[in-house]
Amino acid sequence: MKDDNQKKISGFSSMRKRDKIKWIAKNFFKDPEVVIKELSSYWHSNDEQQKILDGFSENTISNFPMPFGVAPNFLIDGKTYCVPMVIEESSVVAAASAAAKFWMERGGFKTEIVDTKKLGQVHFFWYGDRQDLFENFVNAKIKLMEDTNEIASNMKKRGGGILNLELLDFTEKKNNYYQIKASFETCDSMGANFINTCLEQFAKSLSSFYQELTGQDDCIEIIMSILSNYTPECLVKAWVECPIEELGDFKNGMTAEIFARRFNDAIEIAEIDTYRATTHNKGIYNGIDAVIIATGNDFRAIESCGHTYAAEGSYSSLSHCSIEDGIFKFWLEVPMAIGTVGGLTSLHPIAKRSLELLENPTAKELMSIVASTGLAQNFGAIRSLITTGIQQGHMKMHLQNILRHLEASEEEYEKANLYFKDRVVSFGSVRNFLKLNRQTISQTD
Repeated sequence: MKDDNQKKISGFSSMRKRDKIKWIAKNFFKDPEVVIKELSSYWHSNDEQQKILDGFSENTISNFPMPFGVAPNFLIDGKTYCVPMVIEESSVVAAASAAAKFWMERGGFKTEIVDTKKLGQVHFFWYGDRQDLFENFVNAKIKLMEDTNEIASNMKKRGGGILNLELLDFTEKKNNYYQIKASFETCDSMGANFINTCLEQFAKSLSSFYQELTGQDDCIEIIMSILSNYTPECLVKAWVECPIEELGDFKNGMTAEIFARRFNDAIEIAEIDTYRATTHNKGIYNGIDAVIIATGNDFRAIESCGHTYAAEGSYSSLSHCSIEDGIFKFWLEVPMAIGTVGGLTSLHPIAKRSLELLENPTAKELMSIVASTGLAQNFGAIRSLITTGIQQGHMKMHLQNILRHLEASEEEYEKANLYFKDRVVSFGSVRNFLKLNRQTISQTD
């Protein structure tokens, strides 16, 4: 290991990838040769594919593999899907798959696209007369739309474009602060680059319009122009429902009636308690994020938007439940600005395969698929919580990771799986099992 001066470097980004790894290994690791070999081993065997992956980020030195799984038996709006999921939490895909199969036999998932409006903002300070700003905005708006005609032409041909521009006054919260709030339809693309390009042109046109109108160069100051990841009107709803008696019976002798009541109670708790809602919604995003990543969309934007939506008023559950006239209904309403063309969806080789697996859905269809997966994941988690408890299924799946960590042999894997079939799994219990098993074998030998 080196001292801090040797850990400083200039021109790192221009170095070859192999040289970057060597420098990092030499200055930050005790066993540099092992590290160089290990990091290099995760490079794609196809040089062209590796170049594509390297282009997604900066200063890339290796790839970070994640499990690519699938959840079959998703019946969504009458169509059956096998849903791709990229996630490292072992129980997630299993829970989604089990919930999908459960609801396939009860009519499947239904969805509704409420709207697909996306938003962007131009933030600026106005130092002139407020009346001049607002009275002339109608003409300013015309100018802004005209100046973006060329930028928006291709989007318009696809049925999208700029929907509206609003002038908002925030001076009660911050002196001189105003905002242009713009709404967009971007069809099957996420549309970030399109939106931001339009916004930056709006900013230029806004400045020139009012400077020419007032004859003052300092009447307006643009602070920034950027899309908003909060898109409450880009909304999808997914739900499942069936007569209570069709829910069937559950483990521990739980009847359908008791299950429905406890399930409803669990959802209501998540609606009223922030601490529970946070974990509850995290479970929903276990499913949503896994599909978002698999299809090359931006899971960080999707999740931040959803959590903001859940925090309107006070932070609460994104899913809801009702029991009326003998019908159990469970639904999810969540904002989701995603795309199926452009960006990583068109470049990442596995993202392209994911979309092909889903039969190349439109953005609206993908919204339905993702929301249904989130709802399935939430159903599976709540079902476990109110019946067997979350740890039984989770730790059974985690058993394989524990055995791998403890360097179990193939024979020990088989014995452990059999032994823990009806027992509680923990790191300590698995370690003790292997210790006793190895002692027995040693004594026998």
